[in-house]
Amino acid sequence: MSVTVLLLIAYTVGLLVGDPGTFDPLMDGWLCIATELAAVALCISASVRSRFAEPQVLLGTGAIVTYSAGDAYYAASLDGAAALTYASVADVAYLAFYPLMLGALGVVMVRKIKGLAWPLLLDSIVGALGAASLMALILAPVLSPGTNGGTPFEVIVAVVYPLLDLLLITAVGGVLASRGLDIGPRWPLLVAGLTIFSAADVAYALGMEDYAVGSIIDVGWVAGIVAIAAWVDGAADPARVAQRTTHGVPELAAPVVSTATALAVLVVGSQLSIPVLAVVFAASTLALAAVPLAFRNRMLVTLARTDELTGLPNRRALIADVPVRLLAGRTDALFLLDLDRFKHVNDALGHDVGDALLVQVGKRFAAQLQPGDMLARLGGDEFAVFLEGVTEEEAVATAQRLAAELADPVELGAASLQVSASVGIALTPDHGTDMSLLMRKADIAMFRAKSEHSGHHVYDASDDDDGALRLRTVQELRVALAEDQFELHYQPKVRLSDGEVTGVEALVRWNHPTRGMLLPVAFLPLAEEAGLMPALSTIVLQRAVRRMARWRAEGLDISVAVNMSGSCILACLPHQITRLLEAHGVPSSCIMLEITEDVLMSSPTGTSAILAELRSAGVQIAIDDFGTGYSSLAYLRDLPVDELKLDRSFVTAMKDDPRAVGLVGSIIDLAHSLGLRVVAEGVEDERSRDKLRARDCDFAQGFLIAEPLPAGTVSPWLSDRRVGAGRA
Repeated sequence: MSVTVLLLIAYTVGLLVGDPGTFDPLMDGWLCIATELAAVALCISASVRSRFAEPQVLLGTGAIVTYSAGDAYYAASLDGAAALTYASVADVAYLAFYPLMLGALGVVMVRKIKGLAWPLLLDSIVGALGAASLMALILAPVLSPGTNGGTPFEVIVAVVYPLLDLLLITAVGGVLASRGLDIGPRWPLLVAGLTIFSAADVAYALGMEDYAVGSIIDVGWVAGIVAIAAWVDGAADPARVAQRTTHGVPELAAPVVSTATALAVLVVGSQLSIPVLAVVFAASTLALAAVPLAFRNRMLVTLARTDELTGLPNRRALIADVPVRLLAGRTDALFLLDLDRFKHVNDALGHDVGDALLVQVGKRFAAQLQPGDMLARLGGDEFAVFLEGVTEEEAVATAQRLAAELADPVELGAASLQVSASVGIALTPDHGTDMSLLMRKADIAMFRAKSEHSGHHVYDASDDDDGALRLRTVQELRVALAEDQFELHYQPKVRLSDGEVTGVEALVRWNHPTRGMLLPVAFLPLAEEAGLMPALSTIVLQRAVRRMARWRAEGLDISVAVNMSGSCILACLPHQITRLLEAHGVPSSCIMLEITEDVLMSSPTGTSAILAELRSAGVQIAIDDFGTGYSSLAYLRDLPVDELKLDRSFVTAMKDDPRAVGLVGSIIDLAHSLGLRVVAEGVEDERSRDKLRARDCDFAQGFLIAEPLPAGTVSPWLSDRRVGAGRA
């Protein structure tokens, strides 16, 4: 390769310093032919290296060989003349160069365009047509050569040369315009070589009358041949070919440049007479250039309306489409669906699992909808559904189907997640005909469904009052914390084997000044939302420890369990509890913290470290409402817990469902194998209690044993029972 380049440099310098237009046997004969022979040798070597198995290498080699043979014949036939007569035998070899070179390009492009998207192919076609229109304009003087008495061969040559140049430039334009086309590791050399070669052809065609061997045009032909030979050499190297080498063109470059070129050609055509071919190419360029732009615009609109994660329509699409689909006199429905406790999935298992869950939930929802229904993801874990022409009963039935679709666990690799959703339903025209109003009322209904754990709720006018009540309740909660309006009730826990009372659970009540005694469900969710749980939990802990100290002074040796919200599991909690226990002289083993499994998994590492510190101080830890959250049983092995509190839904199902009995028994066996005690919550009848005892459940808690008791009545109630000397 280096020898070929050195010969080209020497030839170029020789022509520049010599007498232009004068034939020099050394420069125009021997040095020119030597340079081309070096290029031929390079191509033949490439063919051998490729074992004659690469068509583009063989065709490229053939093009270089035929052209060089024509040049050798031309130089040998000059015999001192400045140039041969037009249409000599050398032209046969010259003309063979074009189909061979176009064939090489065709082989490469056919192989590579198969994987390209059609907009990229259009870019290539537009670029090719734009280049063709410009070339047709430039070659206008020679595209219609006439037959001024020339021989048939001369006429054919005169017509074919410009047409072949036109094809060559068209191919180069297509290559340059394509943003994804891979034509080998040395594609710039190919493009440069063809461009230089074609430029020399154009210069020759336009100044044919004045051409003489030894002019600068000769350098263009030879330089083009050398550059093309360098590309052929690179195309024969399998290692280089294996490396994908695409050229980068700005996205709008092809349509913009080609359109500008075509417009310029048409402007010139409006003032001057130009070939019809140039007009056809220019018009075709403008027509096709608009297609990729229209496609890109359509693609951008689609992207703007599509949720990137699930592929569903997004909020923008919902807000744009639903208003135009609302019809007067027809009942339509708008759902807002929100996954319950989804934040715990992200916190516990990571956002990748959360994203995968959203994708699967979207697919399940879509499977339950009819053609014409619209499902959209609004963001986060919130979805929306629009139903046309449905009654309230049909809307509710659809909401129930969507909820039922989530009954089966979602399998995500090693994780099996049980999910549920709260659905708010708004109907037209009863709840409004404006999209924003429907969205607001569906959102209010969704929150009502979530707070009541009802699964779905149809908006009602009274729900607006609930919103105002919620705001007022939050303000009253702040006052209640300042004025200490809370009190604790205690629900006993018994050991099933002998009926001994081993502990009580502290349950907070709000002694509201106007609404009476409020249960936790009426205010704890609001306290959590308002960030008031840490303050409320501190009050509950202080009350429980003080009461425990009084009971111990009375000779009652029982433990007290206190529920802790996730927002209260802070690094300072162990120090706070140990200091509180020390201040009242209560052993740390007398207190148990109950934490839901969702809280335990919301930050497994951080939460486990805090709980481990509490356990090392002697505080007991229980998992509350076990079986209702997103957790995996595998976590039980590593979490620092002492006790599982089986959710009441399992206990209730045991009365009539043998499968529930088997499931509860399996959970008890698993817990025991991990060294954990099991407490059954919600035991309300003797039949359930007996089944739990038969399954070796350790403890029970529920109305069968006792309802939550005011603090002052616990001691009298306990005096009627045998109080265990030890703690469970």
